[in-house]
Amino acid sequence: MAAEASESGPGLQELMREAEISLLECKVCFEKFGHRQQRRPRNLSCGHVVCLACVASLAHPRTLALECPFCRRACRGCDTSDCLPVLHLIELLGSALRQSPAAHRAAPSAPGALTCHHTFGGWGTLVNPTGLALCPKTGRVVVVHDGRRRVKIFDSGGGCAHQFGEKGDAAQDIRYPVDVTVTNDCHVVVTDAGDRSIKVFDFFGQIKLVIGGQFSLPWGVETTPENGIVVTDADAGSLHLLDVDFAEGVLRRTERLQAHLCNPRGVAVSWLTGAIAVLEHPLALGTGVCSTRVKVFSSSMQLVGQVDTFGLSLYFPSKITASAVTFDHQGNVIVADTSGPAILCLGKPEEFPVPKPMVTHGLSHPVALTFTKENSLLVLDTASHSIKVYKVDWG
Repeated sequence: MAAEASESGPGLQELMREAEISLLECKVCFEKFGHRQQRRPRNLSCGHVVCLACVASLAHPRTLALECPFCRRACRGCDTSDCLPVLHLIELLGSALRQSPAAHRAAPSAPGALTCHHTFGGWGTLVNPTGLALCPKTGRVVVVHDGRRRVKIFDSGGGCAHQFGEKGDAAQDIRYPVDVTVTNDCHVVVTDAGDRSIKVFDFFGQIKLVIGGQFSLPWGVETTPENGIVVTDADAGSLHLLDVDFAEGVLRRTERLQAHLCNPRGVAVSWLTGAIAVLEHPLALGTGVCSTRVKVFSSSMQLVGQVDTFGLSLYFPSKITASAVTFDHQGNVIVADTSGPAILCLGKPEEFPVPKPMVTHGLSHPVALTFTKENSLLVLDTASHSIKVYKVDWG
């Protein structure tokens, strides 16, 4: 019996930690729910749960109208109610949470594991963000979202340093941003699904170039080591390389690198090898169900590796739905999984697939990711409207 109890200890602690992250934390402000007034969990009319303090901050001061930060359904602050299941769960787990180290900090990770060290953004700062990039020179984080000013630039501490791209402003208009990249000389490049164009700004928000009329639906965008721009065209099923004189705001040349892709969206370039990874979203024949597939091409555009949802299901008991792709500094392919949700390493393209989970807790709906020069992993979580910074914990 003693042996059974000792074996169940780590499992119970893991369950407690998962309950705290997934059930007992407000996904808007990331504070723990509690019985005191401002932290009481409140049901919105759509069924999502946020704390009372966030209900008050989201609601209009006069009409009390608000939109759910997760599904955008309208309701009123006065129509919310206490979430009794969460309150009861707090009571049931109360003593265990107080005694468990997980009540004060996350359970210790294995040496070398990625742990979340910092979160910034959040509802009100970001609205349904879709794309994430780093400025190579300054290390600042650039995000595109559905807010009034579509491009938001954060400093290394997570503070908003600058924003631009206001919808309706003829000089900066961005209608529906999908993805973003920052060039080696600090130009911000945005794919705009609203008018099916690619827009280039300097780092202060001045428009330099609009590339329109060449794409059916530009989606993913990434910078190459040579300061070129690769773009996926989701509707045309193609991958393009753009040669741009950014200083002069002139498009020199467009080259189609790949055709006959299946709804390509995310794209990534390895600065170590020059390889290009493309994330496809093909429809399963006869079902209309969308799956995902990662294809990796060499710098000479030869296919060197690919894996799809079915192939990954041979390694994982649950379905993997890849929503974003990037390379780490060692040339490994990293994907975000919205079904988990999780972050997975698929290994090097020539060894595909050698999948290994990197992050399995604390995410809601990851849609973009990138690595910093210091090897921290940035994950854009659109459900929590935030950027989460993961670092290696060497124990």
